[in-house]
Amino acid sequence: MAVDGANDDGTSGPRARWTAVHRWPLWGLSGRLLGPVLVVEATALGLVALGLAGGPIPTVPQLQIAGVLCALGIAHTEISLGVERVRRRFTDGNHVDLGSVWTFAAAVALPGAWAALVAVIVHCHLWWRAWRLRVPAYKQVYNSATVVLACLAAAAVLGYADGLTGGAPTVGGHELWALALALLVYTTVNSCLVAGAIAVSMPQANLSKVFASWDENVLEIATLCLGALVAIVLGINGWLVLLVLPPLLVLHRAVLVRQLEEAARTDGKTGLLTAAAWHAQAERVLRRGRGEDGPQGVLVLDLDHFKVVNDTHGHIAGDHVLAAVAGALRAEVREGDLVGRFGGEEFVVLLTGLAMAGSGDAGATSWRTSPSASAAGWPRCASRSRRLTAR
Repeated sequence: MAVDGANDDGTSGPRARWTAVHRWPLWGLSGRLLGPVLVVEATALGLVALGLAGGPIPTVPQLQIAGVLCALGIAHTEISLGVERVRRRFTDGNHVDLGSVWTFAAAVALPGAWAALVAVIVHCHLWWRAWRLRVPAYKQVYNSATVVLACLAAAAVLGYADGLTGGAPTVGGHELWALALALLVYTTVNSCLVAGAIAVSMPQANLSKVFASWDENVLEIATLCLGALVAIVLGINGWLVLLVLPPLLVLHRAVLVRQLEEAARTDGKTGLLTAAAWHAQAERVLRRGRGEDGPQGVLVLDLDHFKVVNDTHGHIAGDHVLAAVAGALRAEVREGDLVGRFGGEEFVVLLTGLAMAGSGDAGATSWRTSPSASAAGWPRCASRSRRLTAR
């Protein structure tokens, strides 16, 4: 990883790449993040080097399996290239890629260090073809290091389990409980290392960004299960592994559809629900809560003189105002309340779980949210709020 450029004396070329080390984006990381990142990367590199130097030499069938997994991983990336690029564009925070099918299969079928080499080849090819415009190289190095450590940990678990049970040192010779434990160790090591980096770099990030959402974690488990099946199938008949590609590609597109649906429900400027999504969720809440929690409260907020902000400071400044108001609304309402952008400079909040029509919750929330609209620092941008009651 280096930055191309000219030397101080005006020359360029390979020497410029090496003398520009001080300009690598890696050094822009905070001290509390840079140290752990370098430790993780150095640990991964050292363990792979030790494994290659002192570990078991792979057999010819294992080398063939390594080549097949690399080829399948590269082919999978090339076939699903467009889908993966779109998925990466919609990902904010922890991203689960389907390359785990091939990296975990390598951890099951190969010695740890050789599985790590397969993971590096597959993961780096995926980055180069689909992610490099959005993911800096220094982040990719760390991501690859976490995958390498996950592969080494899973392979170590399987090796230890085979030693306990006397399992055959061939693909498919692992016990079911050993595969399940290796899968758990793989996803735990990988997820925790990535989550730790996100948590340090984004202290305010919520759990869904740090550890990914529940759906993403289920997707990761599903891909690891497919990886275990790939390893077992390779030990039986290598040609059968081609049957894994069609369902894997269908799964890839199904995940993209879900991400597109989530993006369609979210307003791009504020991160709140869109008007249509808010209306649909509000209807479900009202139907579910009818006769249980009593009436619900609705707050409608409108920013006065918002056009003046756009005309005077530009639309980019206006977008910052909308985002600041959205953040203030989320901070003031309760966790179960629905907040959406109704359109333009209008916002709407459904207050759920009010005990009765005269509850002070709605009035108190209305009072709090009115002055919060000026949180962006624009004194001429005020808000009006009114409370409606739904049956």
